[in-house]
Amino acid sequence: MTFPRCLPRLATLLAAATAAGFLVAQPLAERQDWIQLFNGRDLTGWSPKIRGYPFGENFGNTFRVEDGVLRVAYDQYETFDDRFGHLFYRDKFSYYILAVEYRFTGEQAPGGPPWAFRNSGIMVHCQPPETMFRHQRFPASIEVQLLGGSGTGERPTANVCSPGTHIVMNGELVTRHCNPSRSPTFHGDQWVRVEVIVHDGQTIRHLVNGEEVLAYEKPQIGGATPADFGEVSQREGELLTEGYISLQSESHPIEFRKVELLDLVGCMDPQAKNYRKYFVKADRSRCRY
Repeated sequence: MTFPRCLPRLATLLAAATAAGFLVAQPLAERQDWIQLFNGRDLTGWSPKIRGYPFGENFGNTFRVEDGVLRVAYDQYETFDDRFGHLFYRDKFSYYILAVEYRFTGEQAPGGPPWAFRNSGIMVHCQPPETMFRHQRFPASIEVQLLGGSGTGERPTANVCSPGTHIVMNGELVTRHCNPSRSPTFHGDQWVRVEVIVHDGQTIRHLVNGEEVLAYEKPQIGGATPADFGEVSQREGELLTEGYISLQSESHPIEFRKVELLDLVGCMDPQAKNYRKYFVKADRSRCRY
């Protein structure tokens, strides 16, 4: 095929890649463009919501920073007692790439449910934490489920779970709570990098160590009961176009050495000083000339 005849095909492939979220954002982004949500020193910008306690109370020093890593620990728990927790970042986002580097360590807290062995998660498009009631277990959100292997067998990570929500896959509404990714299993205490590409209420994609392992679209409120999610249950079918980010505590210790975000909303005027080719949503109020 001659080069000119290849052009329409090339254009189609590029358009498809852009629509799919493969915007080559990371190679185009400068290192300083990434927002370090975790500063490596303390929990500045983060606030906990642990089941049974008011927003802001860090029961048992569950979320802490030690030796430059953000740790989720249970050494001050006599028993887990369904104290599911979430550490919320202060800002909400709509179009972005979120990246974490995590590893599971140690033993599960006494009283933790069997399914929570080496189990945690990144919650995106979360409801505002102050709207959660005291004994709510999970925020209405989309969970990027993080799993570690047991030493044998397969247990993929970066799956998707849907507390109070539904998603669409292959054109069909998915109401099943958890859906597996295509990732390999990571046994032991090795570090794993997971990236989540979020395009408001359109598409969400999961990458593990640089490889795509899952994709879906149209995250929305669904299946939320009043007993579990309060007023959120009244918004059935509402698309989730933005929300907060949180990290889970589900009874197994986990460490995060990096939590960073590349905002895909910004100035799309090429004449501006802060123009970036990887932005996918324009916000002229951010332009600087």
